[in-house]
Amino acid sequence: MSALPSRAGHAGLWGGAALIAGLATLPWWADASLMRLAVEGVCLLVLAQMWNLLAGYGGLVSVGQQAYVGLGGYALVVLADYAGLNPFLCVPLGGLAAALAAVPVSRIAFRLQGGYFAIGTWVIAEVFRLAVANASALGGGSGQSLIAMRAYPRELRESLTFWIALALLVAVMAGLYLLLRSRHGLALTALRDSEVAAESQGINVAVIKFTIYTVAAFGGGCAGALYFLMNLRISPDAAFGVSWSAFTIFIVVIGGTGTLEGPLVGTLLFFLLRETLADHGTWYLIVIGLVAVVTMLGCPQGLWGWVARRLDLSFFPLRRRV
Repeated sequence: MSALPSRAGHAGLWGGAALIAGLATLPWWADASLMRLAVEGVCLLVLAQMWNLLAGYGGLVSVGQQAYVGLGGYALVVLADYAGLNPFLCVPLGGLAAALAAVPVSRIAFRLQGGYFAIGTWVIAEVFRLAVANASALGGGSGQSLIAMRAYPRELRESLTFWIALALLVAVMAGLYLLLRSRHGLALTALRDSEVAAESQGINVAVIKFTIYTVAAFGGGCAGALYFLMNLRISPDAAFGVSWSAFTIFIVVIGGTGTLEGPLVGTLLFFLLRETLADHGTWYLIVIGLVAVVTMLGCPQGLWGWVARRLDLSFFPLRRRV
């Protein structure tokens, strides 16, 4: 059994490689604001792909992924400022810290089902936020700056942060593509279609759910560490804010769940709306909400899902044949 080859799949591969190669040159000609925007875009895209893995494939609708964004960010600060580790190497370590925290958290969260699970994940994130806000060693409610980054010149700091973001994006996209093409991806797809039917076919549903929850936590932790590596300052409200989940869910719902292309489309549209309406205050939030409602009513499968169905188009082909 293999994934169906297509011209679009080959175009996606070579087009993606060319785009990554072009983006790698960004630090040599772009200004700091453009690179900051690109890094922020990568953080949200990684979070969107992780949430898509959870909800779009695993049926685990979480509104508390900001817990792992915050844990990854604070792990960066602790490891870089207090343990003296290289702050750039602390990005994957922040993801690892988040994944380790997800192990005991999952034992609590998985006791809940459906809407209770979604609310429970948000409550867990709030518990982490309050715990960090009351930790004076971490700056309390006002947070603290990433002091370790002062040792690096601004140009070097910005360039390395962007290249790490690009490497993280490539690793996430390639990792998810390979995962979904594997037998584990088949099990995950079966789980999405029917949990009862998947279990009746011998799939260990509990293990699959635990695995994707931990993987999503790792991705969220890496994204959080990367974001605050760029931002140079962290606070509980910024790290554990529910807006992380709100924007992530918008991106996936607009782009399309259950596809790798959907979050890409959703991220581009989100930043297009945000930057276009940047001078109108919080109006962009209202417009984003309206766009989400209209899309869910008119295209429940998302914009990319609608395009893919109409044109039979897939740049990351995951369908299989015997």
